[in-house]
Amino acid sequence: MRFFSRTLDKLKGALRKTAQVLNTDVRTLFVPGRRIDEAFLNELEEKFLLADMGVGNVTAIVDAIRERWRLGKIRNASEAQSVVREQLLSGWTDQDRELRFAATGPTVLLVAGINGAGKTTSIAKLAWLLKNQMNKKVMLCASDTFRAAAVDQLTIWAGRLGVEIIKHQMGSDPAAVAYDACEAAKSRGMDVLIVDTAGRLHTQEHLMRELTKIRDVVAKRIDGAPHEVLLVLDATTGQNAIVQAKMFSRSIGITGLVLAKLDGTAKGGVVLSIRDQLSIPVKFIGLGETPQDIETFDPTRFVAALFGDTEGEPQAQTADSSR
Repeated sequence: MRFFSRTLDKLKGALRKTAQVLNTDVRTLFVPGRRIDEAFLNELEEKFLLADMGVGNVTAIVDAIRERWRLGKIRNASEAQSVVREQLLSGWTDQDRELRFAATGPTVLLVAGINGAGKTTSIAKLAWLLKNQMNKKVMLCASDTFRAAAVDQLTIWAGRLGVEIIKHQMGSDPAAVAYDACEAAKSRGMDVLIVDTAGRLHTQEHLMRELTKIRDVVAKRIDGAPHEVLLVLDATTGQNAIVQAKMFSRSIGITGLVLAKLDGTAKGGVVLSIRDQLSIPVKFIGLGETPQDIETFDPTRFVAALFGDTEGEPQAQTADSSR
């Protein structure tokens, strides 16, 4: 599903704040001719920690540079930059970052996340992507019935995107809405049903149980559902996003992450912390406010964008609409 024919410009722009914190521009931290010393290593460590890459990950990078420096294998900042790239690109497992589609019938995407994480906007982006890039018939399910205006917001997005939506009145049983949406998706021949859920605080166990109930309802109505359980995380929260992911995963079995608001944070390094601490793949990243501002996550492009270069430039590809 690597369907985007894009340059790195958008991703580079979104990661500009992180790149500025890291000082990865060759004119600053990695200026040609600058010698490696303990002051350089300390500065590098500080910048990486500010970008929220996590202590363990930062320690590994700095230790790798220090070891090669002491062995005489590298001597200056430019050579250290190559080690940083190498370390940032290593450690990525062969996780499946593709959306999983049902063999027959509607594919159900259950989307979770706390209020303010960017969940509603992320759902709109996924709907746009599926409809316009993959030619899928998409239906939305407004199961966030507790928050004022949540149903209205999703309804507005459905109208803008030209997709169907199933909704009840505010305060209705979220699981009942999900039930009706499953039946409608089957009867109307939908390819994908995206189920919105209430923005639950990961510390409120009774609300997490309600989310589990929604998952169980869709599992009974559609074979194999939910085919994906996506958790939207706010990149600006840094390490707290990882705590949320762990809690949600224990309750509903997260299969993929959508990292929202990557354009609004200097903590883009949280992607690396997620890699080190979770076994959940980042599948999508949000790069702005419009439905088109969504990108499939690719480690090579991510690292290239951090360094502000064109290494890892994706080739033109088309949507695989046969899945």
